[in-house]
Amino acid sequence: MTTDAVGGVWRYSLDLARELAARGDTIVLAGLGPEPSREQAQEAQSFATLTWLETPPDWMTRDESDLDRFPDELKALIAAYGVDLVHLNAPAQAAGLDLLCPVVAVSHSCVVTWLHAVREQVAAGDWAWQKDRNRAGFDRAGMVVAPSRSHAMMLETCYGPIARLNVVHNGALPGPPGSRREPFVLAAARWWDEGKNAAVLDAAAAITEWPVYAAGSCLGADGQGARLDHCFPLGPLSHAEVRRLMTRAGIFVSTSIYEPFGLAALEAALSGTPLVLADIATYREIWDGAALFFDMRDPHALAGCIAHLCRDEGFRRQLGRRAARRARKFSLRAQAAAMDEIYDRAAMAVARL
Repeated sequence: MTTDAVGGVWRYSLDLARELAARGDTIVLAGLGPEPSREQAQEAQSFATLTWLETPPDWMTRDESDLDRFPDELKALIAAYGVDLVHLNAPAQAAGLDLLCPVVAVSHSCVVTWLHAVREQVAAGDWAWQKDRNRAGFDRAGMVVAPSRSHAMMLETCYGPIARLNVVHNGALPGPPGSRREPFVLAAARWWDEGKNAAVLDAAAAITEWPVYAAGSCLGADGQGARLDHCFPLGPLSHAEVRRLMTRAGIFVSTSIYEPFGLAALEAALSGTPLVLADIATYREIWDGAALFFDMRDPHALAGCIAHLCRDEGFRRQLGRRAARRARKFSLRAQAAAMDEIYDRAAMAVARL
């Protein structure tokens, strides 16, 4: 299973791999891009073999030739560990693969759909190869998976029909024990990513009664940045620290313009934290009836939702209970069972060849 240590794919791959290992599978995690911290590596190595490749993730390069070594690196891993199925956490990684074992590709995000959702642009110029390579990966993979119906629809809007496209919702580990709620708002994201919409969060924070704490980095690996003048920036925190904050926060907010699934919202909901979410298709699909929604471009609308909850403790509790009930539908057990079925179908397709 490929992974990277930068964004949500790391948490997705670790949580799924842990559950698969508990079901009897042996997992080799193959990382791309910046290496994990010691804490990240220790967690992964507690249930899987962790190795790191020289090839960068496709979204961290503007030169397609940087990815040319990936097929040979993957073949070497398959031979070294006797791998009998490959789970790729980026469809572009499937392009050009010549393997005998089944290949499953999961699309968590991509430059093409990001540009479509965040900037209403098509991938052109320096990014045009991204669309071609992802398209080749979709065509090569035995099975393709999206984490929501909304993202699956966006993929087909951007790439055209995709054969063998399946939807498997993400899952998450239960949170730490609940604690006493405190009067603050929590948001957690890679704030340097334009799609996380930091400016709207910061503008809303300037007019909210409760303080707004923003967990996550404001500086990206390629120099991207976000400025937070009215939030309290907490910087990069460990996953465990963020989960503990979720149990204390009175409200959890996500301002994201682009979320193929949104693991942070699920983790907050598992702690019973009331959710205030940008009104995007993914969040409506997963949380409609269990969260408050606001116009993603309007900081006053966000501030209004926060004010409503700040002043009504009973409603906060009710909304937190709704979120927790909905979150229980997205268990790691259900996710792993669904992925096992996908793996079996991919293996049977290869066996018929």
